[in-house]
Amino acid sequence: MKFKNNKVYKFPIFNWASRAFNDFPKNLPTTKKYDFAKEIAIVGAGASGLAAANILENNNLNYQIFEASNRYGGRLKKSEFADIPVDLGAEWVHNLPEILPKLVSNSDTEKKYELIPYHLTNTFRWNGKKLKKVSNFENNLRFNFMPEYKFKNSSWYDFIDDNFAQKVKKNISFNKEVKTINYQGNNVNLSFSDGTSVEVDKVLITSSIGVLKSLKIEFIPELSTKFYDAINSINFKYGFKLIIKFSSKFFPDAVEFKVNNGEKVIYDLGLNKPTTENILGVLIRGEEALEYTNKEPKDIVQQILEELDVVFDGKASSSYLNEFEYENWGDHQFTLGTWVESFQTKPEYLKILNESLSEKVYFAGEAIDTSRMLGVPGAILSGYSSVDKLLSE
Repeated sequence: MKFKNNKVYKFPIFNWASRAFNDFPKNLPTTKKYDFAKEIAIVGAGASGLAAANILENNNLNYQIFEASNRYGGRLKKSEFADIPVDLGAEWVHNLPEILPKLVSNSDTEKKYELIPYHLTNTFRWNGKKLKKVSNFENNLRFNFMPEYKFKNSSWYDFIDDNFAQKVKKNISFNKEVKTINYQGNNVNLSFSDGTSVEVDKVLITSSIGVLKSLKIEFIPELSTKFYDAINSINFKYGFKLIIKFSSKFFPDAVEFKVNNGEKVIYDLGLNKPTTENILGVLIRGEEALEYTNKEPKDIVQQILEELDVVFDGKASSSYLNEFEYENWGDHQFTLGTWVESFQTKPEYLKILNESLSEKVYFAGEAIDTSRMLGVPGAILSGYSSVDKLLSE
């Protein structure tokens, strides 16, 4: 990092990559051998559930995955909307490229999934009246504090599909929404919304923290007050992602909008990617996102275009190609939110959420990842950690 005198300064406290890799678990259960003759259920076929299932599959154990929706991936979803893969869910890699082979214990993985630095240089803030350019110093500081990358020709969904889902999808039962988890006897009974039920010895719950907060799943016996306090302490914001195509690129790398309560950002989705199209991403979370609810997607697009016209002198509407993709994770009944900044969760709450219930019910997911890797890596590592505990207790 350079100042006007060209002297290079280093800020160790901003070296996120060093922190992340120092904290990366040293012994993953990916090659560990287990001897476990009992039946296991996994609730949820997102990144965490699929990662945990791979440990069970590698050991030829008896398990079944119950997914409430009609597809696997959770908040990972890919669209063929453009000439490059488009992530409608998780998109960024909040770490260095070396994280990928570490997650699957495969040194060839980094070569297969090429990542590109997401180092913004042309960014602005909109205060409601004018655009103000973000300084190069701030952009560099942000990247040094938390280096971010994106997949060049693939996506997080591809990574999870290739490395986890393909091996275990034969064991996934879709459209199986869990309504009740009864663990008061010797076994665990799962009751589903379709009126069926199963009995297993142990269960790993990887449902979205939004689902757990909503009390959509009834636990018998009821979860403790401290457990619900821990769940409710996690900030899991409502929000949506919108992807829009334009005939010309009138927008910079990114613009952050000043809002009262929440987040609103637009960004060049094709930045540094091999695309010939002009693709704008829109992320809106928190109370700000609620202003767009109860509208048809096409009406939300129209509102966004009108807002962009104010910022960019009418260029949004005039170059709109009438093509968009919209994914509202806050309204999705099996997610009920976007993502979690796990580094904000208090350690004592993480400890509570990583405890088992009578050594029969276990939890995993991005929201309760004790390594605090953020996003998809955190979900995978939590799945590994929790299934290891399940098989060891």
